[in-house]
Amino acid sequence: MSAATDRLERAVDALVQEKRTPGLQYLVVDASSVVFERYAGLADIGANHPMGAGTTMMAYSMSKTVTAAAVMQLVESGRVRVDDAVAQYLDWQPYGGDITVRQLLSHTSGIPNPIPLRWVHPVAAHRDFDEHAALLHVLQTNRQLAFLPGTKFAYSNIGYWLLGSIVERATGQRFTSYVTDNVLRPLEIGSDELEYAIADPACHAAGYLEKYSFMNLIKPWLIERDLIGEYEGGWLRIRDHYLNGPAFGGLVGTAMGFGKFLQDQLRTRSRLFGDETRALFVQQQRTRRGLIPMTLGWHMDSVESPRFLFKEGGGGGFHSLMRLYPHQQIATVLMTNATGLDVRAVLHEFDSIALQLA
Repeated sequence: MSAATDRLERAVDALVQEKRTPGLQYLVVDASSVVFERYAGLADIGANHPMGAGTTMMAYSMSKTVTAAAVMQLVESGRVRVDDAVAQYLDWQPYGGDITVRQLLSHTSGIPNPIPLRWVHPVAAHRDFDEHAALLHVLQTNRQLAFLPGTKFAYSNIGYWLLGSIVERATGQRFTSYVTDNVLRPLEIGSDELEYAIADPACHAAGYLEKYSFMNLIKPWLIERDLIGEYEGGWLRIRDHYLNGPAFGGLVGTAMGFGKFLQDQLRTRSRLFGDETRALFVQQQRTRRGLIPMTLGWHMDSVESPRFLFKEGGGGGFHSLMRLYPHQQIATVLMTNATGLDVRAVLHEFDSIALQLA
């Protein structure tokens, strides 16, 4: 074992020992192999179930980059064009005809971003859940643009929810089916590694909110009451649920599942799309005022000199982050079952060691 590997293992284990998260998965990959992996802590505190490689967790907004990849496939095939007006595909959306697909992908559309923590439903209600009705309700209550399209960069979950509808309009398939068939399966990502549903409840981690946290104090205003469970030690359990919009945050899976997606972005030739499309996927975008720290699906570490691309995801009970280091030709994933963990600081610490293994 190298000194860097030993340091990394100790750093991962310390996070759990210090009770900063019940459990975690941390993975480092290059284009063809796993460079490092570590699974620590508990997936379920009450049942004393350990966190393992096959334990699934809610990915939340890390799903958006996979959604963007699906859109880029349709761009390559000519079924969608990045500078088409959204209204060309979705004539029922309330934002007019000026917003483009590119602006949805790059968060420059001006579509507002209300707190989405209540845009969830219990697992028991999933079979009969009407996603389109839920989206229409959100659109009805958030009809006004926050700014003129293309003038600013501001995050929007609604924007990515609409991208899911564009995929459905362009393909004639349910969004989740298209992504599963055309993004996940070509990368040999199994349903137990990444899917839009909990594949096996026995292998799914419980999500937790820190007992002594500001979010716990204000939870009645942020989280649906029927999702609030019991205290387990210093943690409040959040009951299993699904997001109302799969395209903005619906993936459930493992670090390895996301690792396979990241490996495809590191390969000389992607299995998902050609070289020109992949270059467009990671191309830095701009508003009328200049460059922004965003591509057509990835956030950028720096506008001036990007060291990595990344996507973070967090919500009721989970918090995760993945990074792509194009120059070092590695990628990393951190998934945890703690809402409030500062995953950016933690992954920075872990990755500073992991880069020595590259």
